[in-house]
Amino acid sequence: RKEEELDSKDAIILHQFSRPSNGVPSLSPFCLKMETYLRMADLPYQNYFDGKLSPQGKMPWIEYNHKKVSGTEFIIDFLEEKLGVNLNKHLGPHERAVSRAVTKLVEEHLYWTLTYCQWVENLHETRKMVSLFGPFSDLLKWILCHLTKGIVKREMYGHGIGRFSEEEMYTLMEKDMRTLASLLGDKKYIMGPYVSTVDATVFGHLAQAMWTLPGTRPERLIKGELINLAMYCERIRRKFWPEWHHDDDNTLYESEESSEASKTYSPLQDFSFYSRTETFDEEGNSISQTPDTDYTGHSLFDSDVDMDEYRDNEQCK
Repeated sequence: RKEEELDSKDAIILHQFSRPSNGVPSLSPFCLKMETYLRMADLPYQNYFDGKLSPQGKMPWIEYNHKKVSGTEFIIDFLEEKLGVNLNKHLGPHERAVSRAVTKLVEEHLYWTLTYCQWVENLHETRKMVSLFGPFSDLLKWILCHLTKGIVKREMYGHGIGRFSEEEMYTLMEKDMRTLASLLGDKKYIMGPYVSTVDATVFGHLAQAMWTLPGTRPERLIKGELINLAMYCERIRRKFWPEWHHDDDNTLYESEESSEASKTYSPLQDFSFYSRTETFDEEGNSISQTPDTDYTGHSLFDSDVDMDEYRDNEQCK
C-alpha cells in the first residue's frame, strides 16, 4: 500500500491502533489516555490508524509541524511547551507531586495486571474486539493476539510482576484499584473539582476494566465494590466522549435528566479531525458545542456528587 503523505503543519496528527469492534475507542490504555488528554485540553487533532510504531517502537505518537514525538509523557510536555496548554495549572507543588505518583502507580504497576487480564487470561474475548478485515482476518487476528500474549508474558517477566502467580498478581491489582478508589473518594476528579492530566491517565486504564474485560475480576470489582471508580469513568466518558456508546450500557450511572440525552450517539470516526468545542455535521455546517454539552446541545450528566455540592451551596446561601 502506498503510504499517504501527511501534512502536520500546525496540526496534531495522532498515530494509534485501529478502533476495536466493540465501540471502545482503543484497547490500548495509552492510546486512550492520549486521545482523552487532547479532548480535555481542547486541542484539535487528526487520527491516523496506520499501525506504524514510532522510531522508539512506541504507540501512540504524534506529528506536529513535521516533528515526531512518542511516549505520552513526552507528548504532553511537548504540547504544553509548543501550544501553552496546561491542565495542571490549578495544582500546587504538593498536588503535582501526588499527581505524578498516582500516574506512575497506574502506568508502571496497575497497567501490567490489567494487561495480563486482557491479553493472557481473557485473550479469547479480547480477540473478538480486534478489528481486522479481509479474507484471512480470523487467522490474522489469532496470530496477532497470540503474538501479543507472548510479548506481554515476556515483558511482565522482565518487569518482575510476571514472576508471581496469577492470584498474587490479582491481589496487587486489587490493592492498586482500592488505592485509586480511596484517593478519589467522593470527589469529581482525582485531584478535586477540576480535571487534570492524571485523569486522562487513570481513565485510560480504568476504562479497560469497565468496557473491555467482561466478566473478569477487574470488571466485577470496579462495577461492584468500587462503584465510585465506575461513576468516575462514566463521568469522563459522558463529558469528553459524547459519541462513545457501548452495547452493554445501562442506566446504573444515569439520572432521569441524562437518560434521554444518552439515547443519541454518532459513531466513533476512523479518520477524523476532532475538536471538542467545535464540530461539523455531515454537510460541513458548524455546530456550536460548549465543554458542558454534547454534540446535540444536551447538558452532560456529571455525577450525584455535583448535585450534593449544589444543594450544599444553596443551603449556605
